[in-house]
Amino acid sequence: MKKSYRPTVADLLALKGKRQLSMLRVITLDEAAAAEAAGIEMVSVPPTLLGPGFREAAPSVFAVPGLEYGDFITAEDYLRAAFQAVRAGGDAVYCAASLATIRRLRDEGIPVCSHVGLIPSKATWTGGFRAVGKTADSAIAIWNAVKALEDAGAFAAEIEVVPAEIATSISERTSLLMISMGAGAGCDAQYLFADDVLGQNRDHVPRHAKTYRNFAAEFDRLQTERISAFREFRNDVSSGAYPELKHLVSVPEPELRRFRELLDNT
Repeated sequence: MKKSYRPTVADLLALKGKRQLSMLRVITLDEAAAAEAAGIEMVSVPPTLLGPGFREAAPSVFAVPGLEYGDFITAEDYLRAAFQAVRAGGDAVYCAASLATIRRLRDEGIPVCSHVGLIPSKATWTGGFRAVGKTADSAIAIWNAVKALEDAGAFAAEIEVVPAEIATSISERTSLLMISMGAGAGCDAQYLFADDVLGQNRDHVPRHAKTYRNFAAEFDRLQTERISAFREFRNDVSSGAYPELKHLVSVPEPELRRFRELLDNT
């Protein structure tokens, strides 16, 4: 079996400004395996997905498990979770916690991808779930956040729902690998959720998302078929059509007679 090469942080940073990378949020092993087969370079994953099964399914993708904001409190909490994630097959961690926490992770050699622009866990500070960076002042605030992440030792940052011109200018001036989610093609990677790509998101679909398949319709069809199959089973039980002889285990007639004799004598 040919050994798959998995890119390192150094490999990704060496590609900055040279070509666009693709990144997906995947939450199942099937999605991870599909990303691997499709040649997706990077995936974001829940830490619980990592392990031998994940690396068997996706040996060559660069995996960034998310240390979700609020699930951990202290820097030591984040550090403990980060070490666990890396040991389980992660290549870096997503962390939107404080600069002090990011610096603590980096001091221990943990590669950190952070977040600027619209940060869902902190959206109240920027006006809710809306674009960020549409004024010069707010755009400079994003730039300052990027520079602070550089100083703290992060290697990458997701930049979400920021005008493309602003994101491009920032990406051109930072050493961070800039991962665009709705921030244009002037960054280093394009990031979407598999749910949106596959059309299985039944909630609000973000403006930046592109849907390539309609899994929701297929799921609806399968659910209709599931209900029909269950109903047919129930009807067969009620009518006696199930079970049939082919579904049963047979016993030789002499053994059956002897069993009944023993039963009668008990």
